[in-house]
Amino acid sequence: MDYNNILVNQNDGITTITINRPTKLNALNKETIAELHSAFAKANEDTTTKVIIITGTGEKAFVAGADISEFADFSVDQGAELARKGQEDLFDFVENLNTPVIAAVNGFALGGGLELAMAAHFRIASDNARMGLPEVSLGVIPGYGGTQRLPQLVGKGRAMEMIMTAGMIDANTALSYGLVNHVVTQEELIPLAEKIAGKIMRNSSVAIAEGIKAINAGFKNGVDGFKAEIDAFGTCFGTEDFKEGTTAFLEKRKANFPGK
Repeated sequence: MDYNNILVNQNDGITTITINRPTKLNALNKETIAELHSAFAKANEDTTTKVIIITGTGEKAFVAGADISEFADFSVDQGAELARKGQEDLFDFVENLNTPVIAAVNGFALGGGLELAMAAHFRIASDNARMGLPEVSLGVIPGYGGTQRLPQLVGKGRAMEMIMTAGMIDANTALSYGLVNHVVTQEELIPLAEKIAGKIMRNSSVAIAEGIKAINAGFKNGVDGFKAEIDAFGTCFGTEDFKEGTTAFLEKRKANFPGK
């Protein structure tokens, strides 16, 4: 499928989705969000895709925020609908995919850009990355899950400070906060993402999907994460991957997971 705002490349089990609006610093508009939803859905449904990497084109920005010109004149109801639809179509959607999603954050990840990175299952960053949620400087708050995911990742106090000050943190601060897992040079960013993806792909994709589900359950209101883990653990026992994994272990050989 041809896209106007993103590039999609599939190679050796990895689908790389690159937001490609360099003149707008890869800012998210409605069309880009729709295209991202489509690309993530297709990659998740593709049984040959084992890991998804999301990144931005160029050296300046992962995603520098949302396209403010699209909603500057919205009403209260329109603003609420913008947030609801965006969360449903992209941010919550990405978080709950069965396929692992790695955000490779190159340059600025601000507003909706940081929210997209936080929706991924984990993040790595280039050493020139800058991250923040500057929405209060525009008279609004983060609306794509930022007020929920940021405190989960960095703690309530740090999230409060970042959101209230509308300031940016650098890559090493993000690393110390636990917001990103690794910091490398710009040149090393995608190779590192692919290296980590390679390690993930050695394991059972079915078990990984159940692990994502169980981990996410622990962060949802009204959901017993321990019960979700028990159910997911039990589900694994009925899979071909479990049979292959345990048999390979007992036979002292490398497992060849069928992904079923």
